[in-house]
Parts: sequence; structure tokens; C-alpha cells
Amino acid sequence: MTKNSRITDLSLKNPVCLAEITSPHGIRGAVKVKTFTEYSEDVFDYPTLRDQAGHLYKLNLFAPKHNDLLVVTIDGVSSRDDAESLRGTKLYVDRSELPETDDNEFYYEDLVGLNVIDQSGEDIGTVLAVQNYGAGDFFDIKTPESEIYTLPFTQEAVPQVDIKAKKIIINKEYLLGGK
Repeated sequence: MTKNSRITDLSLKNPVCLAEITSPHGIRGAVKVKTFTEYSEDVFDYPTLRDQAGHLYKLNLFAPKHNDLLVVTIDGVSSRDDAESLRGTKLYVDRSELPETDDNEFYYEDLVGLNVIDQSGEDIGTVLAVQNYGAGDFFDIKTPESEIYTLPFTQEAVPQVDIKAKKIIINKEYLLGGK
């Protein structure tokens, strides 16, 4: 089943994805959920998790964290078929529901669209996305020539993030590939 990723819920003025349902777990409707919060259990702090169409999801912890995934039950989901139909569903909150950040803190969502400049001041491009495939966080950076590069999000590769100035400064020796 392919999920439409376009947000149609008008109450989500500034949506931030906090979790994604990855697969069913067992036969009674439990699902595995990948969270994008600092600590996986933080997802339970948000009672207004909803999908792109605005359907509310009430998550309940079913089993402790396993391989960085939570196993949860969802109110109203009671069979494996119900759970399977939710595979790939992303769960959002509105940005206004997130806690304020401290100085030198930010949400990854804040990094998308920032200008990327190397340490000599050369324009490299803009942050297209922040990814995590299990080996740490990476930026996808789009150059003015529409090439896509990947950059590990480490102190060595990204010595400065300046949200107010809408830029990050990178060490371009760490840029990977070009697509």
C-alpha cells in the first residue's frame, strides 16, 4: 500500500513528523514504530499525534524498545490486517506543540532549507533533508547545479549551525558522493 505523503489536515499549519509506523507486530494489532524524538518514549508525550489526513492516533506501549523501534498498540487497531494497513503511516504534531529549544539547540526540521557554506565562505548549497539510516545522522545537500551530496552530521564535518543566520558551516572534505 502506497501512502500519500501530502498533508491534507489543515490543522497542521507547520507539521513535524515524530514517528512512522513501520510494520505489524504479532496478530493482535500491535505495530512497530520508528520515532524521531530524542528518546523514543518521548513520543508518548504528544496526545495529538495524527496522520497526514488528520486522523488521531493514541499510542500505548506494548513492549519495551527493540532495535530502536517501539512496539505499541493503537486504540481501535485490533488485528494484523488493521496493523498492516497502517504500514508507512507517518505521525505528526504541529510545530507549536513542541517544546521551545535552548540556545544552540534545534530541531532537525529547522535545518532543512538552511544555506550550506564551507569554512572558506564558498556557497555549497542548501540542506534538502536530514536522514538517519542507523549509522548516525546525515544531511542531504543540494548544490546550485542540482547535485545531491551527503554529509555526516558530526562536529568535524559540521562545526557550526547558525539557525538565526539560516546557515551551516561545513568542512567540505566530508562531503560524500554526488547524485
